[in-house]
Amino acid sequence: MVHWLAWTVFALALAGIGAWALTRLRHVITIGPAYKAKVLCSTIFVSGRDLDPRRGDEISADSYWALRLFRARVDRREGAVTASFLGMRPRTAIYRPGQGATLVRSGAASRDAPAVAPRPAPFAPVPWSTARGSGRLDRVVEAAFAEPAPRRLRRTRAVIVVREGQIVAEQYAAGFTADIPLPGWSVTKSVLGALVGILVGEGRLSLDDRSLLPEWHAPDRRAEIRVEDLLRMRSGLRFSEEYADLSSDVITMLFNSDDAAAYAASCPLAARPGTTWSYSSGTTNILSRIVRRVVGDADYPAWPRRALFDPIGMSSAVMEPDAAGTFVCSSFMLATARDWARFGQLHLQDGIWNGRRILPEGWVRFCTTPTIQSPQGLYGAHWWLNLQPEMGGGTAAAARLPRDAFFAIGHEGQVLTVVPSLQLVVVRLGLAIYVDAWNHAAFLAELQDAL
Repeated sequence: MVHWLAWTVFALALAGIGAWALTRLRHVITIGPAYKAKVLCSTIFVSGRDLDPRRGDEISADSYWALRLFRARVDRREGAVTASFLGMRPRTAIYRPGQGATLVRSGAASRDAPAVAPRPAPFAPVPWSTARGSGRLDRVVEAAFAEPAPRRLRRTRAVIVVREGQIVAEQYAAGFTADIPLPGWSVTKSVLGALVGILVGEGRLSLDDRSLLPEWHAPDRRAEIRVEDLLRMRSGLRFSEEYADLSSDVITMLFNSDDAAAYAASCPLAARPGTTWSYSSGTTNILSRIVRRVVGDADYPAWPRRALFDPIGMSSAVMEPDAAGTFVCSSFMLATARDWARFGQLHLQDGIWNGRRILPEGWVRFCTTPTIQSPQGLYGAHWWLNLQPEMGGGTAAAARLPRDAFFAIGHEGQVLTVVPSLQLVVVRLGLAIYVDAWNHAAFLAELQDAL
């Protein structure tokens, strides 16, 4: 009897492990091709880099080794990349000039994704004013491209330092130049925050607005969510921001959903709106959909360029929409390092550019006022006010940074830093797949000493 029971338990455990493995495999062969197709499409057609679809670091190095299992076919004539695992569950990303890459369901019908007004190509870079920096500053920047830990590569691609409105240091990795648009990933969230600010300044949107979406109406308590709650990541919506879990909300939303905002908006409440802070890419995409509703479908595709990018000279900026035509502002935007710096400089200048007010008065102060529900007030309104521990936050180097510094931070170690008291903007772009490979606090502390 005991022997039979033991075998029964063993068989059930084995069945459970098998079921888990099959579920895991299903997620892998669904998400893997989508990620690979999207990254390759943006890199090849937006950045203009001749990336090896089998061995490029972006889709093969470090913890991305599993992406080598997926074959990718690049169609340069059609501007498309399709990836799959043994032909199963293929995913396609299509490129359209001025619109970047959009994930669609593979097949002819899915290629008719909503159009976005194209940007004239090629873009014309807007000149920056430059000033000669010190030799010590140059050495600090050069050191950012070194690899002190061979098992945890930093892969810095671009660093630019702007002091008092002038570039005082700038360097690029081999194969990269000042004219190559690079992904900002979640740095894009802060761009969306600026677009919301423009609408608030125009009186078309209010921080206190509620009942923000048609599906959020009383008695649904999601109708209580305010615009400010979304900006401060305290919507109360249940959303898992776990990148290691291929079934998490953020992964499903970005790589297995045609409408990112609709997916995020469908999440139920886990807490009363306004009471609990929880970082969520879904929250940003909901805001992106709200912006689209306010601006209107006819004006929306070209509006970010007219309202923000063109006035400050961000000629390289490309915001990428999902298959529903809504910009995926949580994650998908590319721009040159100089243009990311322009965005930071706009905030350093309190939203004013060449004497013209772009962001409403007080908006930068609002964005950099701590959200009290966030731990130690580390988050404002779509801007970070402190660095996370994996990037050197909480260290002695971080303690040396001016208290008024704020940050836009993205996947793989993208960081835009603004320090008003030093009249300083710093951009670091790269491919730190292991995010703790890049200690941004230490870099900024050395930079501050050199300045």
